[in-house]
Amino acid sequence: MPTSAIQDTSTETDETYTAWAEEVRRLAARRRAVILAHNYQVPWIQDVADHVGDSLALSRVAARSDAETIVFCGVHFMAETAKILAPGKTVLIPDPDAGCSLADSIDAGQLRAWKAEHPGAVVVAYVNTTAEVKAEADICCTSSNAAEVVASVPAEREVLFLPDFFLGQHVKRVTGRDNVHLWLGECHVHAGIQPAALRARLEAEPDAELLVHPECGCTTTALWMVSDGQLPAERARVVSTGGMVAAAERTRARTVLVATETGILHQLRKANRAARFEPVSEDAVCRFMKMITPEKLLASLRDGVHEVEVPEPVRVRAERAVRRMIAIGQPGGGE
Repeated sequence: MPTSAIQDTSTETDETYTAWAEEVRRLAARRRAVILAHNYQVPWIQDVADHVGDSLALSRVAARSDAETIVFCGVHFMAETAKILAPGKTVLIPDPDAGCSLADSIDAGQLRAWKAEHPGAVVVAYVNTTAEVKAEADICCTSSNAAEVVASVPAEREVLFLPDFFLGQHVKRVTGRDNVHLWLGECHVHAGIQPAALRARLEAEPDAELLVHPECGCTTTALWMVSDGQLPAERARVVSTGGMVAAAERTRARTVLVATETGILHQLRKANRAARFEPVSEDAVCRFMKMITPEKLLASLRDGVHEVEVPEPVRVRAERAVRRMIAIGQPGGGE
């Protein structure tokens, strides 16, 4: 199929999509592969995938799958997490340069230095981190269970929470702990969803429900508006991407405003066709997520590229931190 035929998925005909999807399925069957797609991927890739969801849920699918190959349509740390939990499988990512500004905000050396400044502290690492950083952590968390994970740490122990500052602030509010130290990292997409944009959208849609990802720069404003009575509590929720899909299935609202990366809208609209789901910010688009194109997915399946490896000593230590998180409770959603 020519490259030009699948570059802009929004303008293609049903026939073009069908032909592309059939080729993807044929190649996946030949390679005995399962295709996993994150909620922020382009619609074509979400629709052809065997499973769509958040990064941790998809990695757990990878670990349970009997497929020989995992093709992870997401960013690099997500494919690494799949390899951490499924070391015996081949894990491919269609574009190895699909990185993450949040994961890149801290490396293992920086974390070791931070730990040295706080001896005895418990390190809680968000799953949106590299394998090397997970290996330096005591326990991992997702955005949906971060507060529960931090609350599980004895009250007298300091906590080093990384890397997302906004999620960390949310955790401190929920737990009421003052001995949680936060790394100054952020997702450039979520941090860019600012309070002014949120207020403008709520003024334009006064009866809308609101779903806000806890990584967003507008989370504090949303919670303040609820506490101040400007926004009814029953109409505002701070939830992970997995939580957003669950909320979409249940809502009876006519309009729902969504503060996260715009790729999630495809899943929300499929989950509930009676409601209208609109982004708080049209500019909340992750260029790294969109690096995984339909053409690159085909190439990955056809040529077996690009394989993700995690050195075994790093993988074992990182898996320990992930498994500790899972032991606390089954996470209801990932990032």
